[in-house]
Amino acid sequence: MPTPVPSSTAAGISPGPTSPDDGLLQAVLWDMDGTIVDTEPYWIAAELELVQRHSGTWSTGQAEQLVGQALEFSAGMLQAAGVDLTVREIIDHLIREVAGQVRAEVPWRPGARELLEELRSTGVPCILVTMSERLLAAEVASHLPDGTFVELVTGDMVGRGKPDPEAYQHAFDLLEHRIPGLEKSRVVAIEDSLPGVTSALAAGVVTVAVPHFVPLPHNPHSIEWPTLQGRTVRDLESLLRPASFAAEASR
Repeated sequence: MPTPVPSSTAAGISPGPTSPDDGLLQAVLWDMDGTIVDTEPYWIAAELELVQRHSGTWSTGQAEQLVGQALEFSAGMLQAAGVDLTVREIIDHLIREVAGQVRAEVPWRPGARELLEELRSTGVPCILVTMSERLLAAEVASHLPDGTFVELVTGDMVGRGKPDPEAYQHAFDLLEHRIPGLEKSRVVAIEDSLPGVTSALAAGVVTVAVPHFVPLPHNPHSIEWPTLQGRTVRDLESLLRPASFAAEASR
């Protein structure tokens, strides 16, 4: 029997239409794993346990290659490492393991909840854009106040995962139904991984990279912040002004 999906309210999702005020920032698109929650150790432990159970071999380097990738990609690498299960079986196992860990303890990233709360209180809509499937995304969202996210875009909703732009484009399309005059130049994506940054940039939204588990190569088209700690809505708004963007990118 399929696992019931939490209701929008229970998962911290706003059920009704919304739109920001007349401020410069229209919406924020959030990656989840590594950006809002530090779940990479949970994923790595689940991957290692699964490979070892099937008498395969797994390295830190292999684990790092999966950060930010679509789950189908990860499952394929685990099969190559010796896991004798189908792609679907691998994905289901990993999600159950990580969701169970999150249910026991949510490992929040510094500054993420505070910035999400300020965005909610000022009426700037947020969408979660993650390659994790809905079971895990809804579990994380349920630990945040109601209305934190207006939508969840998850890996099982798209045909092509990050680094393809489909997930971010889908999130933007959902916002277009809520926000008249929506512009990509006024929408910010926050990401921690190279596949995620690549996806957001390809979708055409303003992209903030906050590297965590794996360092990111310099990209002149994105802004890099070392942490979200202390960051505010005003900081996000400043990125939408061309002169400010150039100054941030040169730091």
